[in-house]
Amino acid sequence: MSDLISLPPDGYNSGTAIRPLSVRMTEDKRAQLDIIAQLNNRSVTEEVREAIEFWIEKSKSDPKVLQRAETVRAEIEREAATKRGAIESIFDQAAAKPARGRAKGGDDE
Repeated sequence: MSDLISLPPDGYNSGTAIRPLSVRMTEDKRAQLDIIAQLNNRSVTEEVREAIEFWIEKSKSDPKVLQRAETVRAEIEREAATKRGAIESIFDQAAAKPARGRAKGGDDE
């Protein structure tokens, strides 16, 4: 099977960008992948895509992955809260400074 041209997968949404991915592997693994693709009458790219989709689905129900996802989610929330606080601090101070400046100038009286 030639891997020079690979058609989009079934169910491909033309609004979704497909990004290339380069994978390094041993000659032995590549030979096995070539044979599997040939036996399945698919391109090597499609075999890799199928394997990745399978792995993603499997990972979604892996308790270790789910636990790590909760840890990462909590880290993201803490970081977001810190950044929100920094933005509020910057803009609260910025909003307060011009108001004091106008009062001192006396132009509004």
